[in-house]
Amino acid sequence: MDNTKILLVKAELRSENGEKADKLRETIKEKNSFMVNITSSPGSGKTTLLKRTIGILKDRHSIAVLEADIDSDVDAKAISETGAKAVQLHTGGMCHMDAAMARDGVAALEGDYDLIFIENIGNLICTAGFDIGANLNVTILSVPEGDDKPLKYPKMYGWADAVVINKVDALPVFDFSKERIIENVHNLNPEVPIFFLSAKTGEGVEDFADWLNEKIEG
Repeated sequence: MDNTKILLVKAELRSENGEKADKLRETIKEKNSFMVNITSSPGSGKTTLLKRTIGILKDRHSIAVLEADIDSDVDAKAISETGAKAVQLHTGGMCHMDAAMARDGVAALEGDYDLIFIENIGNLICTAGFDIGANLNVTILSVPEGDDKPLKYPKMYGWADAVVINKVDALPVFDFSKERIIENVHNLNPEVPIFFLSAKTGEGVEDFADWLNEKIEG
């Protein structure tokens, strides 16, 4: 069964975004839902990590995913294979989500869910620090991208509530230091938790899912 829906969403004035984000958080709270914004550069493994995480949490929570893309519904179809509700948001050329888009996406779910993921557009600039009404902001960095990414995009890593280092199965192939990435992230965001995992093999994903579950039920 195709469990996807496609919705064209449009940006609104940035000056009004904060107010809309706060209103959306109130709506999410009233629905007893919890919303997580997933950000990263393209190809970091957002969709694969979401599929793994949904597989772990779906017996504990009803889950929906808002998939943001400029075009296509590839990711939404991949998510729907997990049994989670998926809504593909087409942003009409915009390189990031805003609170109005997220609000329209939540409305398009046509139901209440314990956990709503937003897979934001792959971008480390436009999405950084843009409040979309989520309860948590998670940033993914994959090993092939390098351990210097936080130095190049400090706003993204300084703003995150959690940082995921994905594709640790590729560590032997790349010049990537766990010690350097921890130092680079914590220099910007001293208390942020860092999860080392492989969405491909499943290594470490359980720890990330357990942390999310604690936040949802907390």
